[in-house]
Amino acid sequence: MSFDRIKEKLNILADAAKYDVSCSSSGSKRTNKEKGLGNSSGMGICHSYTEDGRCVSLLKILMTNHCIFDCAYCVTRRSNDIKRAAFKIQEVVDLTINFYRRNYIEGLFLSSGIFKDADYTMERLVAVAKKLRLEEKFNGYIHLKSIPGASDELMREAGLYADRLSVNIEIPTVSGLKLLAPEKDHKDFLKPMAKVKNEIIQYKSEKKIIKSTPKYAPAGQSTQMIVGATGETDQQILLTSAYFYKEFNLKRVYYSGYVPVIADERLPKLGTQVPMLRENRLYQTDWLMRFYGFDVREIVDKNNPNLDLEVDPKLAWALRNLHEFPVDINKADKFMLLRVPGIGVKSVSKIIQARRFRKLNWQHLAKLGIASNRAKYFITCESSEFEKRDLTAEQIRGFILQNSSSKFRKLVSPQLNVFG
Repeated sequence: MSFDRIKEKLNILADAAKYDVSCSSSGSKRTNKEKGLGNSSGMGICHSYTEDGRCVSLLKILMTNHCIFDCAYCVTRRSNDIKRAAFKIQEVVDLTINFYRRNYIEGLFLSSGIFKDADYTMERLVAVAKKLRLEEKFNGYIHLKSIPGASDELMREAGLYADRLSVNIEIPTVSGLKLLAPEKDHKDFLKPMAKVKNEIIQYKSEKKIIKSTPKYAPAGQSTQMIVGATGETDQQILLTSAYFYKEFNLKRVYYSGYVPVIADERLPKLGTQVPMLRENRLYQTDWLMRFYGFDVREIVDKNNPNLDLEVDPKLAWALRNLHEFPVDINKADKFMLLRVPGIGVKSVSKIIQARRFRKLNWQHLAKLGIASNRAKYFITCESSEFEKRDLTAEQIRGFILQNSSSKFRKLVSPQLNVFG
């Protein structure tokens, strides 16, 4: 195969892979050994972020953009008139090794359109990972997409060679999937998730007894949902996320704002703005669910089925629940401190440690890193300043918006801060 053809394939299949956003590499600790290549310890050409905040690079490609399905939302759908290509197994292996040797990447993110059937496609993805691990002694990060409908045997093998597995459920609701992808069955997405969950549990249990038991998908599994392709509310999307976190122990749910690339009466019109701010509000809510102790039903309900685009979800919750405030920063428990707008997880830990030695005032809180421009409306401390006030939710909202950063209104960044 000529270099020019490989380059052409890479251009086509890397471009097709850009619509999959679920490529975080956090959670894997595969160390180098036996003079192998790479080291995925603590880390994930896409950019991803590790648990310690470092940015790493992954070769992110499709095995092929040929597909037997005709999903309305997918750029690689069967009926779409685009240039098609497919990598051979060895070509992906060689690209990964050559890119790694040149320090372009630190791992591989491999997905694929479905050609022939699910098992045939999954078998090829597994073969790439297996060759990299066993023949090339590659110890870098590998993320494989699980193909819905693939056999249990292939899913078991995939987890032995990949650090993370993921199956994209694509559309948040069964009705939405039927509308845009009538050839697909929602149950086919759940089967591999359940298989991976059970295998992870089994291998961890066995490793406690037999130390030589191999790791199985050490970085866990994730999924992705498309936002804005159908008419689901944020409540429907987040209830789906909560279900997957609970039932399948997912590491992450990714939210991808729909990019209108295909003219179809079932989809938003071409030129429709990508819902970037909505996507970020979903990520912020997801963070509250996973790290701040919020139940999804506290944030969205039948009266508030969609997230407020003007203010972040924690602030929106606080404004709807002013009866819970103000809280005394020197007495409140961790659960309540985490619910104060402007105070993040790290700041809560610092507050709890610091107040063991003295009562905290506004100067102390500023040094601990809280966003006092938000928090001051919801807390009291060892000070009379700000304590005597009788503001309505609308007044507080107005004051905060007046002084907030313009990034919440201009849709400049694809990633808003989810830690506050």
